[in-house]
Amino acid sequence: MKGLTEFAKEVHQNNVDKGFYDKPVEVGTHLMLITSELAEALEADRHKISADLETYHKDIASGQEFKIAFKDSIKDSYEDEIADAMIRLLDHCGYRGIDITFHVNEKIKYNKTREHRHGKSY
Repeated sequence: MKGLTEFAKEVHQNNVDKGFYDKPVEVGTHLMLITSELAEALEADRHKISADLETYHKDIASGQEFKIAFKDSIKDSYEDEIADAMIRLLDHCGYRGIDITFHVNEKIKYNKTREHRHGKSY
């Protein structure tokens, strides 16, 4: 299984290959694109739009073209928008050269040392 850092490098290289880095990219733009994907996830959840994996797997098993099966059963769902946010985060990590696997692991270890709710009400 790939670690997050390997995914970040792969995602970033794909975005480079697709032309998203032909011009300089502002960090703030990256962060807002991540935020916009989370907003889209919120809207999908508000409208109760979830991926229909049962239909997706049936369509794929019956030979349906991937792109059509994806658009019909997954595209624009809550899960799809969460994946978009993750992909944007990983792209940003790849762009900045962040070893996100290391940082996530260290943050999890640190959080285990913290008090209940980290001393906050929520």
